[in-house]
Amino acid sequence: MRHRAVGGPGGGDGGSAVVEFVVLGTLLLVPVVYVILGLGAVQAASFAVVGAADQAAKTIALSEDPATAGGSARAAAATTMADFGFDRAAWTVDVACSAPGCSEPGSRITVTVRLTVPLPMAPVIGGSTLSAASVRSSATEILGRFR
Repeated sequence: MRHRAVGGPGGGDGGSAVVEFVVLGTLLLVPVVYVILGLGAVQAASFAVVGAADQAAKTIALSEDPATAGGSARAAAATTMADFGFDRAAWTVDVACSAPGCSEPGSRITVTVRLTVPLPMAPVIGGSTLSAASVRSSATEILGRFR
């Protein structure tokens, strides 16, 4: 009858599966979760710029005073972007009109909102944040003849 030695071949693997699972699971799970957070931030930014551009264009089209329409549009965009949690320094609003003054019936008003999406949980380095992407959306409204 043959006996195996306690420290011989095949006797050194006991109990290491749990440690390997925890270490490998953590090493694989953390980057996957971070990528999901980054994609979620880009998707939220896409929704935010679409909503901000749309609301700003509608605000200008419905404004009764052309002199204050631009400020009202920027305020509408700021409210939308704040609802999505984006910092004011990260986005811009541009307004373009097909007619001077944006007040003639039939003129087209185009509002473009641009946003630089910061990486989630990324530190601020030298006063600037690392960005994941830049998203942009435009909305166009036509001023009606009867206001």
